[in-house]
Amino acid sequence: MLLVLLPTLAVADSEGRRFKFVYEARIGPVAAGLGPVHVWIPVPRDDDAQKVVKLAVDASIDGAIEGGDEHGNRWWHGSLDVSNGEPIWVRLEATIERRPRAGGSGAGALGTDKASLQRYLEANERVVVGHEILDPILAEIRVMAGSQQPERIARAIYDWVVDNVEYKKVGSGWGNGDTFWACNERYGNCTDFHALLISLARTEGIPARFEMGFPIPDNKNAGKIEGYHCWVELYLPGLGWFPVDASEAFKHPEKREMLYGGQLADRIHFTTGRDLRLGPDHEGQKLNYFVYPYVEVDHRADGVPVEKFFSYQDG
Repeated sequence: MLLVLLPTLAVADSEGRRFKFVYEARIGPVAAGLGPVHVWIPVPRDDDAQKVVKLAVDASIDGAIEGGDEHGNRWWHGSLDVSNGEPIWVRLEATIERRPRAGGSGAGALGTDKASLQRYLEANERVVVGHEILDPILAEIRVMAGSQQPERIARAIYDWVVDNVEYKKVGSGWGNGDTFWACNERYGNCTDFHALLISLARTEGIPARFEMGFPIPDNKNAGKIEGYHCWVELYLPGLGWFPVDASEAFKHPEKREMLYGGQLADRIHFTTGRDLRLGPDHEGQKLNYFVYPYVEVDHRADGVPVEKFFSYQDG
């Protein structure tokens, strides 16, 4: 029996929503004669809280939706053998149905097999596991938990991160989702909060997976979106995967209890995981995370300028 109860009432009383999400990108121009040129755009996915009802991609170059990596991610991939010197544009439009979540996914849900659970116990390039830098924090967490039970440890990890990391974007170095940064500087954005949370959970034997997408404000029914948001799912036996959002809990203390195990219909999920590869044509380094367009020219990431525009409308 789980001793740490997850939210039910506040989330259960909230409503689901249906909205149209538009993701637009303008890439380049890439100088004429260079190539090959490859463009990847993330594609939203179905999960326990989300259904992609309709999806269409229009672009100035040929491409197709691909996917099937170990995390279940999908992406649109377009290419040119040789650039014609013109900018490349891509417009993705998706109709999404989101449901509020309260509690875990249950036994047999996607990602509960042994291989998946092991994957989410392993380190990533910027998310360490079992490193000595975590030891002082984990000592505090174990005292807070007062027990070695995983459900107690999981909740104590969440509370420690919310209480000890500050959400702010000052200077440089934040925003990479780096455990060392979060441990040393104790501030950052959602990627930094959740890199640390994942490192702590995995070190304690609790599978944790990184999820990324965009916030969809719940106080208005249409508008532009400035940038991404990310959160984490933790796994506990008997409960399954359940969402936690430490950075939003810091920003909205009144939602702290709900955001441990609960999730309103206020986001869209695009990708899961870190250190990602986007199929056989992806020749550069693995992606730290994937939510914005990725471009390679002549077999390497080229620093091509990319403009991005995101918007949504309920209904």
